[in-house]
Amino acid sequence: MSAHRWGITIPFDGLTLAQHRGILEELESLGYTDMWSAEAMGNDGFSPLMLAAAWTTKPTLGTAIIPAFTRGPALLAQSAAALAEAAPGRAAIGIGTSSNVIVQNWNGIPFEKPYQHTRDAVRFLRAALNGEKIDQTYESFTVKGFRLGRIPEVKPSLLIAGLRPGMLRLAGAESDGAIINWLAASDVPKVVAVVNEAARAAGSTEAKQIVARIFVCPNPDIEAVRKGARTAIAAYLNVPVYAAFHEWLGNGPRLQGMWDAWKAGDRPAALAAIPDDLVDELIVHGTPDQCKEHLRRYVDAGVTTPVIAVLPFGLDPIQAARDLAP
Repeated sequence: MSAHRWGITIPFDGLTLAQHRGILEELESLGYTDMWSAEAMGNDGFSPLMLAAAWTTKPTLGTAIIPAFTRGPALLAQSAAALAEAAPGRAAIGIGTSSNVIVQNWNGIPFEKPYQHTRDAVRFLRAALNGEKIDQTYESFTVKGFRLGRIPEVKPSLLIAGLRPGMLRLAGAESDGAIINWLAASDVPKVVAVVNEAARAAGSTEAKQIVARIFVCPNPDIEAVRKGARTAIAAYLNVPVYAAFHEWLGNGPRLQGMWDAWKAGDRPAALAAIPDDLVDELIVHGTPDQCKEHLRRYVDAGVTTPVIAVLPFGLDPIQAARDLAP
């Protein structure tokens, strides 16, 4: 397992950000090569990584993901540059569309032209981080006369979160790689093929990074895990962008019962309709060794950086991170 990159999602529930120093130092010593943050309803995506930049020396520090909509272009560039400056050579900026729930329902920003907005944000960021003065009308926003005041000596890598072919092709053609999640190991080759084909078509000769956030619960109590996992699966896969993703993956027939019950307002029936085999494919669970073996299948399928997101069903998430260390 040590031959591959091995990531963990931070921060951990149950600890304040100020209490993370010891565990981040420990996880670095245990062999974690990457620490990635998310941004939904908890901490913002940059703050935990800025602390990790000060408290660790080697791990890659990445956002998976920052929504393209929820910061203005200039502020997004400033935040990315600050992380790159704090962790030279270790910063990775993952950007994606996010969802209508986070962008529109929670932040009051119209969720319009998500593909174009993400593409334009990446193009703008690349130019801004190179120190260019930007006075340009993009398809989804306009920037007038902005130049980044502090140019990082080492540029961060830029990655794009993708679900369906359009975003995956964009990741392959215009970024350093793709960020994927909520898929089975057996789904990875289909996703990676789209990224690599787009990269080749764009003339790229460098291998693209494939970062996968993978939900893991190292608890051998199968029923306890499945019960908690069904709630997590329903929360995500009823969001339109994820529902469309799983339709594309071919999981529509297996999820139709859940979708129908959810739309009818019958939450218990929706949870019960999620098949056990789909739960077991999307959520890595079992003993720590069984979980590591399952995670290895993602790597074998084409993931370059598996990033563990601990689901704390009946366990201590920090101890789980220790048990899952490479």
